[in-house]
Amino acid sequence: MSGNKITVGVLGATGMVGQRYIYLLKDHPWFEVTFVAASPRSAGKKYKDAVASRWLIGSDIPAGVADLMVEDASNVEAAKGKCAFVFSALEMDKDAIKALEAAYAQAGIPVVSNASANRWTPDVPMLIPEINPHHTDIIAAQKKHHGWDKGFVAVKPNCSLQSYMMPIFALQQAGYPVKRMIVTTLQATSGAGYPGVPSFDMIDNIVPYIGGEEEKTEKEVLKILGTVQGDEIVNAAGPLVAAHCNRVPVIDGHTACVSLEFDLPADKKPSLEEIEKIWTSFTALPQKLQLPSAPVQPIIVRHEENRPQPRRDRENDKGMAVTIGRLRSCPVFDIRFVALSHNTKRGAALGGILNAELLKAQGFFDNL
Repeated sequence: MSGNKITVGVLGATGMVGQRYIYLLKDHPWFEVTFVAASPRSAGKKYKDAVASRWLIGSDIPAGVADLMVEDASNVEAAKGKCAFVFSALEMDKDAIKALEAAYAQAGIPVVSNASANRWTPDVPMLIPEINPHHTDIIAAQKKHHGWDKGFVAVKPNCSLQSYMMPIFALQQAGYPVKRMIVTTLQATSGAGYPGVPSFDMIDNIVPYIGGEEEKTEKEVLKILGTVQGDEIVNAAGPLVAAHCNRVPVIDGHTACVSLEFDLPADKKPSLEEIEKIWTSFTALPQKLQLPSAPVQPIIVRHEENRPQPRRDRENDKGMAVTIGRLRSCPVFDIRFVALSHNTKRGAALGGILNAELLKAQGFFDNL
């Protein structure tokens, strides 16, 4: 281990999201990967051998991880003494993931998860650090409920809503509550993992269905905007969201076309100029704390009539910014716009790393 970095593990390290964690953590100023785990078929191999034929990131495997021995992720004992906390990129049955993440927490190893298994557990925070960093307050109740000492579970939300959650929150924080919205997502193929959707189904095609995605998009918004009350997170009452989720032939970058209505009388609704000012001036706790993976400008507004575009805008500010374009009036609701975020960075591994940075800054790793 170099310097005073916190040692971390990656569960599901050989999968697409796990590989992205390995790559993004290679030069991290706070964290260092010292433990990798995956399915039994990969266990017992050096990491470089386990992913030799399916390393997908497009760069060399980080030297510090290449020779690590892959452990069986279900063997929690193997992680003890090798890492202080783990990132979970597990691809298993949800009940199995939930049980395994709890087992790591029980063993005193906090879990920062990308998996959906615990998103609806009432005492598990589902974090977007710019929006609900205070939801980590529930961790004390979670630990007490389970009798955990040092371990806990925190999760990130689904990638499909990352492109519009910050813009919506920024408006609400500025005093412009949203009553209802219709969202149509155009989601990249990398969101389906590897090998994902067969090329024959995607080339020259759009698939207007992604299993479970619309339900996640419509429900997770309410928990993220909810409040910590006692020993659970209580959902917000709104906004009401109707979603259409589509898989499109784009490698990375989820786009959302949004129409929304404000919960305000006509004379109290913001102008387009005021909305843009709110978005471009928006910053939050991650920017104040200067967390390493946080974007300097979380929301970027473009004025070209044909932007944002995944190939041109997904990498903005480390791939962690939301890029918005085509802000205009809506003849049915109040406004409409197009928003884009990087689904495998902001929406997956780098979003998980930002969650871990927030937890560290809040002191949750101090005594590990």
